[in-house]
Amino acid sequence: MLKLRLKNESNTLLLGAAIGSAIKNLDFKNFEIHLNGNLGAGKTTLVRGVLQNLNWRDVVTSPSYTLCEEYEIDGRLLLHIDLYRINSIEDVEVLNLDREIAMPKIIFIEWPENLQTERNVDVIIDLEHDNQARHASIECKDTNIESSIKTYYENE
Repeated sequence: MLKLRLKNESNTLLLGAAIGSAIKNLDFKNFEIHLNGNLGAGKTTLVRGVLQNLNWRDVVTSPSYTLCEEYEIDGRLLLHIDLYRINSIEDVEVLNLDREIAMPKIIFIEWPENLQTERNVDVIIDLEHDNQARHASIECKDTNIESSIKTYYENE
């Protein structure tokens, strides 16, 4: 498990860029990242960093009210899901996370504890904050991805 101290928003964006860089050239059909953390912990900021690294140049908004924001970038579909207000399995099923599509799909899920089902997760990120900084704990199914994230983050 990789543990990082994120001193400010720029460090959170940098961690997102490191994740984007680590997954940019992977060959996958579906890649799923779960983001845990209280309100204001930096989950959407982290996703913004990933998207910017993957060449998204437009606004990245929190899916708090829409539940799902979709981004198509360079032949990939990215789904940014917020399950904070989800109350039942039916609410999750409406999002159709497992829909078959022709392009690779990256799914970011905030508040994954509200899924109420098991999913195949590639990366789990826990974000915590105190008065001074945020702390990120990153667990990757593939240790090469974890190593790539660490190298990028420490060298930028």
